[in-house]
Amino acid sequence: MLRHILFTFPFLFFYSGLAQPSLKKTLERFNTESVPYITVDGLQKNTKLIVLDTREKEEFQVSHLRKALWVGFKEFEIGKIQKKIPDTSAPIVVYCSIGVRSEKIGEQLQNAGYTNVKNLYGGIFEWKNQGQTVVDSLENPTERVHAFSKFWGKLLTKGDKVYALK
Repeated sequence: MLRHILFTFPFLFFYSGLAQPSLKKTLERFNTESVPYITVDGLQKNTKLIVLDTREKEEFQVSHLRKALWVGFKEFEIGKIQKKIPDTSAPIVVYCSIGVRSEKIGEQLQNAGYTNVKNLYGGIFEWKNQGQTVVDSLENPTERVHAFSKFWGKLLTKGDKVYALK
């Protein structure tokens, strides 16, 4: 019996760790770092950055980083960005839930000639996980964060998870 417990416990411990995704491992799996990361701390310290939210409109309306501009993912149009931000050397930070969709938008910006694009490491989830403020559609602070799905929502450890608007 003791041998069974000693064998089973490490086995369960090992596999339970695999079931719970980590932000670092998820980003390593899905991102290539083609767009350099900026940390939450780095974003906080630099107030002269243009911040673009690359999530769906519904996610943005639940909450977003203060002063972020919504550009969407499926709806993203580089022509609109070129009109809003004609300076291709402007410092831009893109973000989404964790940084996967925003990397793809960041690549489009780079391909269009933007030379100073960064991807927020861990996205709005890491921002909130580190205790930073997010705001609702009226720019009021909120604890609500659209968690995108139950799978991705496991990476959001602080705040109130929202999966759909009621």
